[in-house]
Amino acid sequence: MNFLEAIRIALQSLWANKLRSALTLLGVVIGVAAVIAVVTFVNGINGYVAEKVFNLGADVFIISRMSPVITNIDQLFEGEKRKDLTMEDYQAVLEGCKRCTLVGASLTNFAGHVKYGEQAINDVWIRGMTPSMTAIFDIDVAFGRMLNENDQNNRSNVAVVGTDIVDHLFPGTDPLGKEIRVEGQIYRIIGVGQKQGKTLGQSRDNYAAVPLSAYRKQFGTRNSIRISGKANGIGSQLDGAIDEARAILRARRHDAPGQPDSFTAETNASFLSIWANLSDTFFIAMVAIAAISLVVGGIVIMNIMLVSVTERTREVGIRKAIGARRDDVLLQFLIESGTMALVGGLIGVLFGIGVAKGVTAIIGMPSAIKLWAVAAGLIVSTSVGVFFGVYPARRAARLEPIAALRFEL
Repeated sequence: MNFLEAIRIALQSLWANKLRSALTLLGVVIGVAAVIAVVTFVNGINGYVAEKVFNLGADVFIISRMSPVITNIDQLFEGEKRKDLTMEDYQAVLEGCKRCTLVGASLTNFAGHVKYGEQAINDVWIRGMTPSMTAIFDIDVAFGRMLNENDQNNRSNVAVVGTDIVDHLFPGTDPLGKEIRVEGQIYRIIGVGQKQGKTLGQSRDNYAAVPLSAYRKQFGTRNSIRISGKANGIGSQLDGAIDEARAILRARRHDAPGQPDSFTAETNASFLSIWANLSDTFFIAMVAIAAISLVVGGIVIMNIMLVSVTERTREVGIRKAIGARRDDVLLQFLIESGTMALVGGLIGVLFGIGVAKGVTAIIGMPSAIKLWAVAAGLIVSTSVGVFFGVYPARRAARLEPIAALRFEL
């Protein structure tokens, strides 16, 4: 049996029965498309998260009362029981962490209201921060100036705002020196931050950064702060800086030896590890669902191949009568079932990529095509076709030539 001839026969069979072929391959198409779309989204989001969401420097760490990423209810309850981190804790780390080049503190209100004249903008991130935070997170201004130590020490009502606030409240007007109301409190704009764009559809330019001292004066001092540090380097230098900060805070908070920290210390790597675990779980769940579609598709292919064997019984008899062996007939039908599944896999790959890129174009969800995922989808779909084609192929190979020649539908 010629290999190319078997492929040609399979393609002719698919083309001759278009509706049956479409229904036959539907399960394989859905399964492969689901896998390709999920892999494309997961890889795109992983890269985007690393670059845009948890975009801490490799030498930066954050200490907070509880992790900003809560994965279960026990973590939430445990974190709520912990004591707040105070400005005194920040001052102790600032003075005692010798391996830290910079130490800063911050607080954030995620749903603030900013007003200028009769114009207002909601859902503004109001960030209270020490001046060192701008260097730790590489924040810069497009024009004007950034917060400084005098602003912090004097609890000055000054603010650096994002471009969303400028575009909404000051279209075509220089915002520097203008007074805005942040949750009812008057602040004078001293700078405008560089445009940062969006993260998963959420603008990163809708913020007002004010001195942490002014923030606490307005919103109260009973909120737990976040302490951020920048180490002399990465690797052991970063680990050493975190250990110094942990030792200082454990002593101040009277954490007993052998007991876990009453706070959390996170780095870019730990944030990405948490996200990777979540995305891996999502990926496994989607692959399991896709596997069900592939199995269903394989069963349908097996049934159609059984129908094909019945329809072509006389053809098999003629082939055997002129010298075809059992292995030749077996190989013919295996190639045909594998080709059918491969075609379904190709359609599924194109459909999955199309869905992913369509969603990216519509809502901006990042996606990244991986060649290994495309290759895996085609290999798996072909393997499904071959596996479920074994029984029909063996049934065809076992037909007796005389009985096959006498067969009539």
